[in-house]
Amino acid sequence: MSKVKWGVLGTANVAAWGTIPGMHKSESCELYAIAGRSLEKAERYKSEFGFEKAYGSYDELLEDKDVEAVYIPLPNHLHLPWVTKALKAGKNVLCEKPMGLNAEEIREMYKTAEECGVLLMEAYAYLHSPYVKSLKKDIESGVIGDIDYIDTAFVTQGYKEDIRLYKDMGGGAMYDLGCYCTTMILSLTEGEPVMVKADAEFSDLGVDMMTAGIIRFDNGVRASFNVGMMLGENTNARYDRLYIHGTKGFIRSEVEYNQAGEVSYRIITDEGETVRTIDVPNNYSLEIEQFSKAVLGEEKPYITEDFSVRNASLIDSVLKEIGY
Repeated sequence: MSKVKWGVLGTANVAAWGTIPGMHKSESCELYAIAGRSLEKAERYKSEFGFEKAYGSYDELLEDKDVEAVYIPLPNHLHLPWVTKALKAGKNVLCEKPMGLNAEEIREMYKTAEECGVLLMEAYAYLHSPYVKSLKKDIESGVIGDIDYIDTAFVTQGYKEDIRLYKDMGGGAMYDLGCYCTTMILSLTEGEPVMVKADAEFSDLGVDMMTAGIIRFDNGVRASFNVGMMLGENTNARYDRLYIHGTKGFIRSEVEYNQAGEVSYRIITDEGETVRTIDVPNNYSLEIEQFSKAVLGEEKPYITEDFSVRNASLIDSVLKEIGY
């Protein structure tokens, strides 16, 4: 089987607990190179995860001609410059969400990818889950009729010291958690937003710690969301929910975003209740496998430019509403 040689640009936590373990489980991925801000940390990752090479700077990794695809888990404000550098170095790029701080940044990065003849995809691992695909299949079957309302939430712990607390680094609940809610909503309706209302509670450092919003689409669908970084201090507490109401019934789920294992949701109609249980593998392995196959020319990137721009535009509208 053909494999893609991957480089990881940064030693972020999401790479350590999520994406790199997912890479190990992907049949089309060769764990080739890791780069850190220091060679010492990169060497630790090399030893721990089994990379072939370690680099003490991001530029050195991009200069390695054997690297075919790069995963970028850097802080949000560094996505644009490093995605651009990687694309211009001829690397296919998978960039952690949110890939851009606004829709214009997304468009700019995709334009660069096209000019350089390489692929670019935003990393929303949960969207690759068979759980999400099962939800969409049930909705498309018409079992709950036409959707008229979607509600979702992602609320998690408070943070004492974290890059998400700083505005100049692209921090805040909307960028970190709200992007899950908006992508879920957009995955379930083809409509375009015609009204967005939102409000937020801000920290002393100027980032939204809790944001709530409502959206109306041109096809009549309405949606609401709640996101926050405020459930205690240094705990593992979190709250996730998804409710999809249709003209013939509804779907209710409390599955966590990116959850693996046996997950389920309930379909309730006049005919009764059905519990749908899905076996979900590591979503990060699904994401890496999918993009690797795209690099190999076997598939198209699952997360498209149109979808990323559409989502970023919606987030732009929310941030404008709350005065971020």
